[in-house]
Amino acid sequence: MKKFLATILLAAMALMMLASCGSVPANTVFSADDLPGKKIGVQLGTVGDLYYATEYEQNDGSVVERYNKGADAILALKQGKIDAVIIDVEPAKVFVQKNPDLKILEQQFDPEEYAIAIAKENTELLEKVNAALATIKENGTLALIEKNYIGDEIGQHPYVSPEGTDRSNGTLVMATNAEFAPYEYRENGKIVGFDVDMAQAIADVLGMELQIDDMLFDAIVNAVASGKADIGVAGMTVLPERLENVNFSDPYTTAHQALIVRAE
Repeated sequence: MKKFLATILLAAMALMMLASCGSVPANTVFSADDLPGKKIGVQLGTVGDLYYATEYEQNDGSVVERYNKGADAILALKQGKIDAVIIDVEPAKVFVQKNPDLKILEQQFDPEEYAIAIAKENTELLEKVNAALATIKENGTLALIEKNYIGDEIGQHPYVSPEGTDRSNGTLVMATNAEFAPYEYRENGKIVGFDVDMAQAIADVLGMELQIDDMLFDAIVNAVASGKADIGVAGMTVLPERLENVNFSDPYTTAHQALIVRAE
């Protein structure tokens, strides 16, 4: 009988150890002040990577895990492999809405400006894109596109190309990374989002067809600089490092980075 009870006890202890090994650790990050020494997840090549996480990595002993997709960083956070994710605020809201076990901290990072990347030698296209961007700002189209994806009127202002739009001026090839809702993402097999509708509106003003090429975020600047794409549109912040390789249009919206952690 004693031998039987001992066996049961050992089995119970083994199960408890397995459960303990498989559990997700409690959150230990309550502000950016807690990031030194922690494991931080970012999407490769983003502002969260190049500026914020890298600084913690170089100066504060943090470990930075870089992922090709923001969703992969979020999964690692949920699994307890990392302690926090730094990512743009609107995608952060989408991730947290889908994952109630996560939350966004109130930490405010510096504001950023999103703009369209264009090859340095293609100054003619830069002028045309800026003129088209000015047009859709002035006639209210850009504001409605933004409201359709961000804020309290989501889904209420879908962009539709004007009837009879001329498309005789060729094709505008847009490089993007469709992993960044609400700016660009896949829905029913199609790439959609704020940036997609904005680029379509610009193409409509220019009398061009819009072609979207999906690729890794970190490859977009090179695709534009090499001429494989005409424009890069992917929630791209204007950064000195990027300006070494491409030019940027006038800004079309602002954003900032957010800090996502486990809710408990």
